[in-house]
Amino acid sequence: MRILFLLSLFIFLVSENIYSQGCCSGGNGCPIAGGTSQGVLSEKQLELNANYQYFNSSKFFAQDRDTARLFDNLNTNYLYFRTAYGVTKNLTMSVEAGYFINKTQIGLEKRDTIESGGIADIILFPRYMLYSKTKGTNRTEITLGLGLKIPIGTYNDSLVAYTNPRSGEKKYITSPPVVQPTNGSQDFIFYGFFLKSFKNFRMFLNTIYVKKGWNPLGLKFGNYANVSLFAGKTFFEHLGATIQIKGEWIGKIQSAPKVKLASYYIDKDATGGKSVFIIPQISYNYKSVTIYCLSEIPIYQYLNKAQIGSQYQVTFGVSYRFFIKKMNKE
Repeated sequence: MRILFLLSLFIFLVSENIYSQGCCSGGNGCPIAGGTSQGVLSEKQLELNANYQYFNSSKFFAQDRDTARLFDNLNTNYLYFRTAYGVTKNLTMSVEAGYFINKTQIGLEKRDTIESGGIADIILFPRYMLYSKTKGTNRTEITLGLGLKIPIGTYNDSLVAYTNPRSGEKKYITSPPVVQPTNGSQDFIFYGFFLKSFKNFRMFLNTIYVKKGWNPLGLKFGNYANVSLFAGKTFFEHLGATIQIKGEWIGKIQSAPKVKLASYYIDKDATGGKSVFIIPQISYNYKSVTIYCLSEIPIYQYLNKAQIGSQYQVTFGVSYRFFIKKMNKE
């Protein structure tokens, strides 16, 4: 009965940094969302993870300087789900998916608001532990992962640009990529994780590189890379505090021959950039359940030409881990 319930929950969840690449370009940066760094699970261990992310920004940058706004505001409400299973003690397989409650761009003086929502992508993400050593309360782990992001949502949603007052005929144009639920391309995700933990203190490092593919519109959004350093400590056995410093880089968009970027509200020179964030996180663990909250605070942003930057981003999540079968004593 428990397995049937979990299978039904998984089907429901699947029935994904994440926001704009720039005010003109849009497109996803990193499709992985929520929680902290991921190693591997124990054999036959199952994890169910869900989180909610809120993003809001009215800040525009030209390189590392504030600049005039091209529109008033960009905000999103996003749900992200992950189901992971420890296939062996070294191999963990996860299926992850995202759903936008809304992606909303509000024009200058609150005019020309454009909004969309819906399912974004599904990510197949196996991770393999190459090295693990435990000595007393000290532990070292090295894990690598290779994932595939598959677009499920729309990348070419349209809006009404003009209505003929006499005939009522409407002319549609493609919405800006910044409000599309997905960028429409299949992307490869390369992942590395290093952990060094002691009794109540842990340090870990992870790196992610996303190799973007071409979408059916003839667009290739910039590749993405980040490196994050974490330090965390446990208090009172159940309360955890983690601080993360993350540096990220996003490449410029590319287009196929004869594809006019202007028709998709894209200025190639206003895409790509690099940023540094500090990310505090608090978590509370009770038995098999962990509740966590984190916030990305930008401390440096360098964006090509004029783009919208990060301003406010907060994530709330819950994770539940348990074993499918009781392991043999051996």
